[in-house]
Parts: sequence; structure tokens; C-alpha cells
Amino acid sequence: MAFLAPPWCSRCGLPFEQAIGAVAICATCAGAPPAFDRARAALRYDDASRPLLLAFKHGDRLEGVPTFAAWLATAAHELLHDVDLIAPVPLHRWRLWSRRYNQAAELARALSKRTGIACAPHLLLRKRATPTQGGLSAQARMRNVAGAFALHADMQVKKRRVLLVDDVYTTGATLDACARVLRRAGAMQIDCVSLARVVRSD
Repeated sequence: MAFLAPPWCSRCGLPFEQAIGAVAICATCAGAPPAFDRARAALRYDDASRPLLLAFKHGDRLEGVPTFAAWLATAAHELLHDVDLIAPVPLHRWRLWSRRYNQAAELARALSKRTGIACAPHLLLRKRATPTQGGLSAQARMRNVAGAFALHADMQVKKRRVLLVDDVYTTGATLDACARVLRRAGAMQIDCVSLARVVRSD
């Protein structure tokens, strides 16, 4: 499996083939800055890592979660000093019922246990059931998740620093939509970490 490492976009963590400056930003982030501050991922989502991720996501294979948390901690080591709260990207209740667990929440809890940073597994809720993002373009993904998330009524994030956790970063649309909710609620900083991310050759 291919573990991601610098040089990468200082904003979204997209790996670069070669270093292009101490604080480099990719063309996508330069043209349309995401709502989150920084995002990192542990693995490249490819033919080697895909079976592992799919087994974890759909096959009830949770035995790897402690190892995954260690990988997340390594990927997010530069972010963890600036975090008050760890929170997962939520699943809609219908999808949670069919899968039986939220893989992002399992990662968030394990990362919390490893780092000692508080976890808020129900910080966000998915108020609208959205079709799967698979096969959608970046713009279609953004439209698909627009308005799909909300802050739980009992939670407060004003002036807090939140680390969002997800399993796979594809275009960043889901994390961006979650970050927008947190930003409107007054979060001071919003970073993200994913177990894997898609890296397109273009």
C-alpha cells in the first residue's frame, strides 16, 4: 500500500510529485478554497488499498481499526496539536441501519482513544438521505451533499477547533459540506483526516 507523505498541498493534502515550495497549494484549492482549513490522508486509494477499505466499510471487518487509527495519527500529526474535538462524518440513519455501524465514527473513536482528544460521535447529523457519491463528478458530488448536514441541537462548536474524520477523501465535497456547517456555527478551525484519498493523475 502507498502511504502518503509530503510534499503535498498545504490545504487539501494532495500529494505533489516534487516539492514546489514550503507552503504550496494545488490548483483546485487556489481556484476554489475549501471550507475546511487543512486535510490529510494516510493512504492512496488504489488497487492495493481498495479491498481493505471496502472490507472495513461494507464487510464488518473492524479488527483493523486500531491499526487504522495509528495510520491516521501519523497522517494528521501536524494537525493534532490544534484540535479540541474529533468528530466523524455522519451517516444517515437509514444507511446506518443497513450497515450497522458508521465506519468514520469507528475511526474517530479509535483516534480519540489513541490521542486523548475528546470525541463527539454525534456532533453532526445527516438530515437528508443522499444517493451514493460513487460515479458522480466533483460538481455533482457537491450538489448531492449540499444542505445534507446539520449540527446536533445539543452541541456547541463556537471558538473550538474540530478534526473531522472520514474513511475516503474523493473530491472533498462531503468534508467541505460538513465544514460549512461547523463554520456557520462558529468553529475556529476545521481540519480533516481520512484513511485514504483518491489521487487522480490529472
